Amino acid sequence: MVKIKNVHACQDCGAQYPKWSGQCLSCGAWNTLVEETLQSTPPVNPRYQGYATGEPAITNMTDVTLQEQSRTLSGLDELDRVLGGGLITGSAVLIGGDPGIGKSTLLLQAVCNLSQKMPVLYVTGEESLQQVTLRARRLGLPEKNLMLLADTQVERILKLAQQEKPVVLVVDSIQTMHTDLMQSAPGSVGQVRESAAQLVKFAKQTDTTLFLIGHVTKEGTLAGPRVLEHMVDTVLYFEGEQDSRYRVIRAIKNRFGAVNELGIFAMTDKGLREVSNPSAIFLSRYEKPVSGSVIMATQEASRPLLVEIQALVDQSHMGNPRRVCVGLESPRLAMLLAVLHRHAGIATYDQDVFVNAVGGVRITETGSDLALLLAVLSSMRNQPLPHDVLVFGEVGLAGEIRPVQAGQERLREAAKHGFKKAIIPAGNAPKGNIGELEICAAQSLQQAVDHFKNLSSNRVVAT
Repeated sequence: MVKIKNVHACQDCGAQYPKWSGQCLSCGAWNTLVEETLQSTPPVNPRYQGYATGEPAITNMTDVTLQEQSRTLSGLDELDRVLGGGLITGSAVLIGGDPGIGKSTLLLQAVCNLSQKMPVLYVTGEESLQQVTLRARRLGLPEKNLMLLADTQVERILKLAQQEKPVVLVVDSIQTMHTDLMQSAPGSVGQVRESAAQLVKFAKQTDTTLFLIGHVTKEGTLAGPRVLEHMVDTVLYFEGEQDSRYRVIRAIKNRFGAVNELGIFAMTDKGLREVSNPSAIFLSRYEKPVSGSVIMATQEASRPLLVEIQALVDQSHMGNPRRVCVGLESPRLAMLLAVLHRHAGIATYDQDVFVNAVGGVRITETGSDLALLLAVLSSMRNQPLPHDVLVFGEVGLAGEIRPVQAGQERLREAAKHGFKKAIIPAGNAPKGNIGELEICAAQSLQQAVDHFKNLSSNRVVAT
């Protein structure tokens, strides 16, 4: 006999409680407990029983037969780069991002190209078939052979998918799906978890490539239980400012490729277009050097990128000077300013410091430390660095300049864009020549400041 009971589940972490309370004791979130109805012994639904593959068996690792995983190109090179080289059969990919940033547009472009050479099923739970078709025509995409389905019940979707046998299945979005095994409303923790579990199971057992589109919360994380990210093979995040035409897609988790790989797109009236030279969009072209601007080379997985770091230092009129970061880590800025004072004798305790990574890119690596400090120094002294100077390196608490990974790749990217000089850690100094780059190696912060003095313009810019 099936027993039914009511529980209160947290919509952020999925923790369950027998009664309602204002705060979740597991994650600390407030007003996130929602009542759900659970069945202790849920019945097996025969409508999605047909794709079972038999009983599991224990196998010795030496007896496992390895097969080369072939990849299918989606037609979008930047998406293939983030996925690790293309689509893997039987993989589940979760794509999250802010509303209107381009998740549905990107996948519609990809599946329209894929549908010309393989069966593809696009399931929409938020839009009508007419809306999807109108978007495809507005973007000038091929409409032939793409199968569309407007439904939100997982059992019906899997039954139709089992009949049509698509190679690629897209579900837009997972928060609109619901299953008969749960009595709660669509979008709740239980519904999202069980719906995703059935879809992923179907993908694994039928070698179908599954794409799930997910909503994000106001904090920027994927809505629903955290276990949703563990159930899929790849998690991609769409990033970018709403007023910017550039979009960045980043791999947060990837079982078949590199993590933190980046794909760069530009939003146009014809959809998302790939950016072949992403370093160019993050660099400002000034007629003459300006103070507070330093070019750094960052490494995102296998791709080196040139990014402009801007700093503005101004006299503070408050008791606590402001420390504001955009695209960089705010706690690290305060630590680096303390290192600058202790080991270089440059104090900013009475100055407001504002730091920005141009182009909306988000930098999390420590290789930006040296560029950030030299940008602050340039703004404080109103002395600009020339256009052709590159800076990167990690700054330690003892004032040492530590080497960073992929230093040679960063220098080659800079040489390709015409840079002539580079202030880098001594541990990253190349043994041979890289283009026409003149290397200024630094072992300590004081040495880097001395290189800055030698390379910066002797003429102080008039304010």
